[in-house]
Amino acid sequence: MNEDPTVLLVEDDPDDVLLTRRAFAKAHFPVPLHVVSDGQGAIDYLGGAGEYADRARFPLPLVLLLDLKLPRLSGFEVLQWLRGQPGLRRIPVVVLTGSGQSVDINRAYDLGANSYLVKPVRSDDLADLVKSLNLYWLLLNEKPDPRAP
Repeated sequence: MNEDPTVLLVEDDPDDVLLTRRAFAKAHFPVPLHVVSDGQGAIDYLGGAGEYADRARFPLPLVLLLDLKLPRLSGFEVLQWLRGQPGLRRIPVVVLTGSGQSVDINRAYDLGANSYLVKPVRSDDLADLVKSLNLYWLLLNEKPDPRAP
């Protein structure tokens, strides 16, 4: 299992990044939050390419928080790529997006999302959501062994 747990947030809106960071702090989330701002950045981070090659500085995430509407590559494209990578495909993906449209929800699950959450409007609600993420994904959920075949 990952010795240096982290959460990777893939989000292009700086305001949403700021609100998420504040929600993590308010919820006393116990792991660092790494942020990339587009789909290609997510693939580079997850694949350990370029500036993300140092796994001590950029460890694989315990959970990926993925927006769908991203520049360069969409969240759908990131999800499809991730599920095709043998060493990475078991990383839990929580889609955290503004879209509550059933076509987006269904497509995300079809591509292998583990959860789909619509971003709350109020910052207090976002903090509650982050607390729930902490409880479920870091404490209760059994994590897969990324080294297993």
